[in-house]
Amino acid sequence: MKKRMVFLAILFALTVCFVPATAPAAEKVVIKLAHVDPVDIYISKKGAATRAFKEIVEAESLGAIQVDLFPAGQLGGERELIESTKLGTIAMSMVSGAIAGYYKPAMVLDIPYLFPSAPVAWNVLDGEFGQELANEVLKTVGTRVLAYGETGFRNFTNSKRVIKSPADMKGLKLRVMETPLYMTLVKSLGANPTPIAWPETYSALQQKVVDGQENPVSVILQAKFAEVQKYLTLDGHTYGADFIIINDKFYQGLSKEHQNILKRAAIVAGTCGRGIQQLNSAVGISELKKLGMEIYAPTAADRKAFAQATQGPVIDWMKTQVDPNWIKKVQAAVAKEDAALNK
Repeated sequence: MKKRMVFLAILFALTVCFVPATAPAAEKVVIKLAHVDPVDIYISKKGAATRAFKEIVEAESLGAIQVDLFPAGQLGGERELIESTKLGTIAMSMVSGAIAGYYKPAMVLDIPYLFPSAPVAWNVLDGEFGQELANEVLKTVGTRVLAYGETGFRNFTNSKRVIKSPADMKGLKLRVMETPLYMTLVKSLGANPTPIAWPETYSALQQKVVDGQENPVSVILQAKFAEVQKYLTLDGHTYGADFIIINDKFYQGLSKEHQNILKRAAIVAGTCGRGIQQLNSAVGISELKKLGMEIYAPTAADRKAFAQATQGPVIDWMKTQVDPNWIKKVQAAVAKEDAALNK
């Protein structure tokens, strides 16, 4: 009996010694992702894109990565979000035109009448040109571009008359963003650019401080400009891209598996944002018609006339800001993709 008790005691001791200790649970990765658009995924391209990103990342990582969303400018405007992402205060943000304030060559995407269609713009951004631009943003700013989304084509509205040609723009006072590019663009069409802060735009239109403004169709609808604007011209003078960016130091600290999850999710998110923007633009045209707006879709000849009036002055100014090779590169990329889509 004693021998048996000793044997069992030894067996128990050995068992305890060789049972592996439970590995400590890996610490959850938390990603703060911010943007300035509304949270509603049915009307907001950034809202839809970031929600898709969150759901995909959390599902594919089996909960090892948590994505916390901060929409509607909760953490500041786009410049503040880029700065915070650069410094690592937040891990990620989804931003648009403000990126040119940190890497100037990004402004070449705003060459007027550069992109003949959204699919051409997508192929340019998702192709060699977009990759080169992303690489340079990484080197200069320290933020990695995971994918591109879409803000959309901007169009003119006004309360005076139908705009079918540059001549129809003469003398109109138009609210614009306070940037030399848009000031130059509007001046080249014979109109008078008037910088007005976005929150004051509706009242400025209502009180006839300005005759018109320019924005994507979805924004025109959401801002209720149909109440104070009669005419819309679908000229698509500039195309806005969204940049899904991440602090590179944070990114490099992730496992390769998690990096790949983020890259895949960002591509899907960008595509989702593009889809929502396109859908809302298409639906928005019908809705604006119902609200009484008179809408004109320029012909190819009309667009050519607008391009001839604006591209020269804007590109001349742009050459004082960026290496002209960037202008040549984006123009060549657009020509290549446009030809490929129209074989």
